[in-house]
Amino acid sequence: MDERTRAEVERAEAALVEHYPRLVRLAYLVLPPSMGRHRKVLTAHGLVQRALPWRVPRRPVGALPAQRGSDAGSGYDLVRQRTLELALAYEDRQRPAVLLPTVPFVWGLRLFPRAGGADELALDQALSAVPAAVRAALGLWHLEGLEAEAARAVLARAGVPDPDMALRAAGQLDRRTGAGAGALLNSGEFDPCTVQARPTDLLRRRQRVRATGVLAAVLVVGALAMALPGGRPAGGSALTAAQQALDPGRLLRVPNEQWARTARVDFTAWPARGRQAGDRQLLARALGVWAAPPAGTRIVAAADTSTRPPAAPPRLLYAGLIDNVMVVVFHDGERLVRYAEPQDATPTLHFARVDNADLASAGGLVIGRGNGWQRYLIAPWVAEVGVRDLLAPDAPSHGLHLAPDGVTDRIPTPPVDGAPCGHWPVAEFRSSPRIDDRRSFLMTDLGDLAPVHLTSVPPAAAGGGPGEATGAPALHSWARTACALRSLRGTGVRSVTNWAYARQELPEGGGTATWVCNRADTWRGSGRAMVQFQPPAAGPADPGRIAGRAVGTAACSPFGRHVLADVHWQAKSGKWYLLAAGSGELAKVDVSGGVRAAAQAPVLAVPAARNTTAQVAGRLRDGRSLPAMLP
Repeated sequence: MDERTRAEVERAEAALVEHYPRLVRLAYLVLPPSMGRHRKVLTAHGLVQRALPWRVPRRPVGALPAQRGSDAGSGYDLVRQRTLELALAYEDRQRPAVLLPTVPFVWGLRLFPRAGGADELALDQALSAVPAAVRAALGLWHLEGLEAEAARAVLARAGVPDPDMALRAAGQLDRRTGAGAGALLNSGEFDPCTVQARPTDLLRRRQRVRATGVLAAVLVVGALAMALPGGRPAGGSALTAAQQALDPGRLLRVPNEQWARTARVDFTAWPARGRQAGDRQLLARALGVWAAPPAGTRIVAAADTSTRPPAAPPRLLYAGLIDNVMVVVFHDGERLVRYAEPQDATPTLHFARVDNADLASAGGLVIGRGNGWQRYLIAPWVAEVGVRDLLAPDAPSHGLHLAPDGVTDRIPTPPVDGAPCGHWPVAEFRSSPRIDDRRSFLMTDLGDLAPVHLTSVPPAAAGGGPGEATGAPALHSWARTACALRSLRGTGVRSVTNWAYARQELPEGGGTATWVCNRADTWRGSGRAMVQFQPPAAGPADPGRIAGRAVGTAACSPFGRHVLADVHWQAKSGKWYLLAAGSGELAKVDVSGGVRAAAQAPVLAVPAARNTTAQVAGRLRDGRSLPAMLP
């Protein structure tokens, strides 16, 4: 390494020391919220401390670090770039050993930043619902003070595939934060250098120490027994639970007709299928990679899904060749695990949460995926599968061929974010009459192993549970909403429901508008809601306008039946109006600010200039207030 490189590294080291709190705060923001605050604090410190290049020339004994000069900023840029790359890699599940900080290490204590107020909590919830690249973009703006072009360049160098999308999403999140994201991100809530300490669970710690001692004793005794002449574990009793989980002979296998004789119709009723279901060598390789992924293994996990090894023998669902890729699928009661073994390539593990699945959400899984296509493995209780385009609600579905092992022909995948949304293919499943539940239901792919169940709630059923989205009114509602599903890709969504909660006659004979709340529920329980204003359209697939969004909310679910939103709308005459509409229990709508008006009804229309700032709120029949959902 030449002197110029040595000087650059020394400047980077000086910058790291000087700006250490700033770098750790940025790493803490970008790391996945699912890690928990204690682990995020330690990991953020560990990543920054490892942000220097690995091969650093040793300074002579007694030498001083290089002094900061006019070009010291380049040293900071180096460590900031490296910090960002390491933090982003955690969300991508790319975790080679270099990404696992060994320091700092804390035993017996839990560390976490000081708790903030309601604004900090709301921002933290909003940040947990967006990808790491969006959090990085927000940090580069508010923590680093970079302009959009500079932030775009940093994101691109860090390997973010679509920096422009990340910046747009960060801007939207910033606008939705009424208190100002910049001030909140610089508060104690997001400061991993000023932390509080509490003890861990003392009783659980004592139990773990005892369990570790017992396990160590068992291993020692087992090793001694095996070392003796003729030593063997008696009847396999010395095998640990982990060893049993890796034995292909212990895999759980459900009888072929079990699904027709049980009241629990979910993944636990799937039989083992596929031509290689009896290939012990393949099954052993799949279990071994799951337990200890070798270097280079690609690991993909849905949001907040654990990638831990099997704790007990899992259930085998499938083993076979899919498009020249050997595929094995397991179910451990909580997760689906798909092992893919391409020819002459490293394997892939794909994890998805499916706890509390039901007849529809356990109706299929993505068994294979390629460039613009996918295949489903369907449940044994699905009698027919068709394909329809959500953007063509009046077109019939087309039947899809099924192989004897339950694998479908290729199905086009929906467009990704940023691509033209000219079609939205979905699979329509029809259940078997043998389970006395003959119904059709729609499933769509949003990038995870488990497809997403699409449902609908008509206005007359306000407050009730969702129904299937296969009728004509539901299909026409989804035609105008489908393209908004792209924003949910890869977020661990279980189901999405459209609820047409209000209809409104527009001023100046503008026709009838529909207000639709689109709610996405995840496997982990959290949800997000989006309100669309849908005026009369030229075509059935013309998208509506987004009038409001909320994350970490019960809005538009059976536990959050009340909703209110507003938009500015222009009549054919050129005149602008402020429109508002709420659900059926709303008795009054009030408008204040730049416009003052009231209506003793769930809907309101008042003349207002396009840029008029107004605050809309409602009053429910029981007297409670209901603020409008913010855009």
